[in-house]
Amino acid sequence: MVRLLVIGASGAGTSTLGRAVANARATQHFDVDDFFWMPTDPPFTRRRRAADRVALMQALFLPRPDWVLSGSPIGWGDAVIPRLTHVVFLTLEPGARLDRLARREARRWGARIVGEGDLARHHSGFMDWAAGYDDPAFIGRSRAAHEDWLDRLSCPVLRLDGDAAPAGLSATVCDWLDRTAGGH
Repeated sequence: MVRLLVIGASGAGTSTLGRAVANARATQHFDVDDFFWMPTDPPFTRRRRAADRVALMQALFLPRPDWVLSGSPIGWGDAVIPRLTHVVFLTLEPGARLDRLARREARRWGARIVGEGDLARHHSGFMDWAAGYDDPAFIGRSRAAHEDWLDRLSCPVLRLDGDAAPAGLSATVCDWLDRTAGGH
């Protein structure tokens, strides 16, 4: 039984690593954003109520014996914590992380995030929010909040640098899971 959370800053590679580990272990991957945000166009503009997020997670996967979840349920997903068997904390140097995010957003949205594009203001706000992650005084999803949360966990935590190739990171995580959970 492995219930893995891959957590880290936006742009660190948590979703990519979560999908890769789930594929390697032949289990399902879920992303916190799919529960946190209501489906909207453009996306990521309307939050789902915290109780509804947890209820949806409970209905879709929490009771299952194996799954991988990527993202940060801190501050609203306390019901997830006792179900976790393992956590991976993925970090990435801030400049590299923000460059990665900018490239990803440009691929996703193209001209919509540039100049007078309909998503330009939203994109700018998102990038400002993402840049705050490494500021200890930042309120919201931050490295300080993640470190504090990780210190209180009772399950094993693996810390990795998200600059490594996804295949290598996935192999490292799968090896760690095999050693600490008795295989799959």
